[in-house]
Amino acid sequence: MNPFWEKFFYLLTFITQGSSFLNPRAYAILHRMHHAYSDTEKDPHSPHFFKDVWHMTMQTKDVYLQYAKYGAEPEKAFRGDYPVWKGFDWFSDLWIVRLSFVALYILFYVQFATSWWMFLLLPIHFLMGPIHGATVNWCGHKYGYSNYDNNDHSKNSLPIDFLMLGELFQNNHHKSPNSLNFAKKWYEFDPSFPVIVMLDKIGIIKIRKL
Repeated sequence: MNPFWEKFFYLLTFITQGSSFLNPRAYAILHRMHHAYSDTEKDPHSPHFFKDVWHMTMQTKDVYLQYAKYGAEPEKAFRGDYPVWKGFDWFSDLWIVRLSFVALYILFYVQFATSWWMFLLLPIHFLMGPIHGATVNWCGHKYGYSNYDNNDHSKNSLPIDFLMLGELFQNNHHKSPNSLNFAKKWYEFDPSFPVIVMLDKIGIIKIRKL
């Protein structure tokens, strides 16, 4: 992306993730660690070293905060080639900002909810980022099928990933981590891939290699 589109999507991610916005730099470092140490004790979120998804998520949170708060520096191999916007990252991580999003979600429900049970969905909106991450890292390394032997427990949970838009093709992704299309077999479909190709065609992003 050029600098304009990078900032545009940085802001768009903040708006859409809202109260559970994840710092792109810290997330990138965690993701690189996960690939380098997949399903070993150095993996920040392998489900095979925790008794339940809650404990795995808490471990992920602790490692994430180390890098989001600059409390630790990652290994050299995990540094660079990620967007950094320090002033905005400071702002987006303020509790008043996160709680403002929570208030907006509640007000939206007050205005538009047609039944009391709909308010039970609010925690999902508050914590969508951690819920998404926990689902991908727990299910994607425990449930499903494998196309490749990656020396880990990565799985493809769904042949057509309508839930996580391709993220649940973990086995394929760990085999080819730089591939834009997470689907590899004829019966698999990654919904994000055609969107990426479309963004390239209209000039918003530039695909380096297909």
